Amino acid sequence: MSEYISIFIFFFAVIDPIGTVPVFIAVTSRFEEKQKKFIALQATLASAGILVFFVIAGELILNAIDIPLPAFQIAGGIILFLFAISMIFGESKPEEELKLAKNTSETAIFPLSVPSIASPGAMLAAVLLTENSEYSLVEQAQTAAIMCSVLLITFVLMLLASGVHRLIGNGGAALVSRVMGMILAAVAVTNVLAGIKEYFGI
Repeated sequence: MSEYISIFIFFFAVIDPIGTVPVFIAVTSRFEEKQKKFIALQATLASAGILVFFVIAGELILNAIDIPLPAFQIAGGIILFLFAISMIFGESKPEEELKLAKNTSETAIFPLSVPSIASPGAMLAAVLLTENSEYSLVEQAQTAAIMCSVLLITFVLMLLASGVHRLIGNGGAALVSRVMGMILAAVAVTNVLAGIKEYFGI
């Protein structure tokens, strides 16, 4: 049970459902309520498709280009750590992606699905937590289900976006994003150490 909880927290940190709320509000500001619901559904399904693809094919792609998973785990951990640092000390996820929403074509795919929901960190997590040599197909399916549960939470929060945003505001979303950054930094360091241990057979 504790392992499932840690996987849930990992995906919650990298997907950051709460931080997606102000991004969703900005992206859908000019749409009617019915259209907002459709955009939320479209963004969630697109993100699920992307992340499930990485669950299924991520390791196969690495094997095809002859990159050992421990090396990818170390590289992924470093990238996740840098991503976490940017969440803590730089602009938080809502602040950074709200700029994208204001300055680019505001669609369900960009910046809502990518990079807000299906973030680079989430793609890396999908690969790292479904290693074929370490996890059975059942365990990989369970991890994918947990990932989808976080996406479902993201979808529900987008549907309730107006009320949630009134409750926590941009400042509250930024605060949660930074707390998630701290958790993600610790997970990233753990991944780097685990990758080094496996690569060198320590």
